[in-house]
Amino acid sequence: MGFLSFLLLAAITYLIWRITDQLPDLIFRISEVQRDVAELRRTLADAPTSASKPASLPTTQRQSPAEPAADSAS
Repeated sequence: MGFLSFLLLAAITYLIWRITDQLPDLIFRISEVQRDVAELRRTLADAPTSASKPASLPTTQRQSPAEPAADSAS
């Protein structure tokens, strides 16, 4: 029983060591995600002011060149 407790303690110690070894990378990746989220929020906050530009609309909302010509002909 004592040997199994030692192995369990050794496994826990190894896992904690591996986690702390990867901690700087994890913190860096979290900061990158936070930076990306902030950039997306800024982009979405600026989106209503630039929505009047046709180039900013998704391709599904853009009118094809044939549609305005068909509307003006009728």
